[in-house]
Amino acid sequence: MKVSDLVKARQANWQELEKLCFRLEGRSRVRVAARTAGRFAALYRGACADLALADSYQLPGSTVQYLHELVGRAHNQLYRSRVFDTAGWAQRLLVEVPQQLFHDRALRLAFVIFWGLFLLSAFLAYARPDFALAVVGQEQLTQFEEMYANPINGRESQDDWEMLGRYISRNPSIGLLCFAMGLLLGIGGLFTLIINATSIGCVFGHMATTPQAENFYEFVTAHGPYELTAVVLSAGAGMRLGFAILQTGGLSRMDSLRRAGRETLPMAMTAVVLFILAALIEGFVSPSSLPYWVKAAVSIFSASTLMFYFVILGYPKEQAGAIGSDADRHP
Repeated sequence: MKVSDLVKARQANWQELEKLCFRLEGRSRVRVAARTAGRFAALYRGACADLALADSYQLPGSTVQYLHELVGRAHNQLYRSRVFDTAGWAQRLLVEVPQQLFHDRALRLAFVIFWGLFLLSAFLAYARPDFALAVVGQEQLTQFEEMYANPINGRESQDDWEMLGRYISRNPSIGLLCFAMGLLLGIGGLFTLIINATSIGCVFGHMATTPQAENFYEFVTAHGPYELTAVVLSAGAGMRLGFAILQTGGLSRMDSLRRAGRETLPMAMTAVVLFILAALIEGFVSPSSLPYWVKAAVSIFSASTLMFYFVILGYPKEQAGAIGSDADRHP
């Protein structure tokens, strides 16, 4: 049987699932019989399989889009929570997510590569001006020098809001590129991460040798920790997805990718939050006429919150307790 014929034969099941979704949507509590619930779950699993089949064989876009929406509706009804669980969300955000990020090997790899290349490139660009010229190019270096030629004395309030919109649209695009390129078996994300780390490091190192150094560092100090960490998180999330295609753990490649998607969601969402925070700081604090010590204090606070969330909350408490117990038993 042709794939198209097989999909057409499944349309009755799709319509049945759509009717069940309609019954369950828009009402806070719906009681269904066990038999109906079992049928709903079976139809949902079938629709997921049909969607994977439609994607694999590149069926018409309208069919694929319909199945995407149907599976999404069914998923929301099958796994929806009846009551907002405040304690559960606190446990998730303050315990499970930071520990998951702390142990993610792709994120660790992205962190080491980014900051290692960033610091190395900054040092080489500072020590050897020709290095930054070869990596970044004279035109872009000149643009940075002209951009920070004048002292930072603040902007009009209207300009701050306009620039905030630009930062919110620009900054996540960098992270989205790192994330999307990671799907190329992880190599694309790795390559993008290397390019970003090297070019940004070269700019930092080069600007330290120019007369505009004071203006440049006054501007980037406050928002730097959140923005650069968000780039690392985006790259780590993309690489995690890419590696899942290669290392399936016994699953099919599609199932491995889906599992990795669920696991990388906290990483991607954390990156989005950090990009937004960085945009707010870059829009209102970095270009302001506030004293430099205030901007440095914002940077220290930002770095401290990152350290607290990723390391203090992320470090496994049970492992710490076990280490302490071993120390007590073996002085």
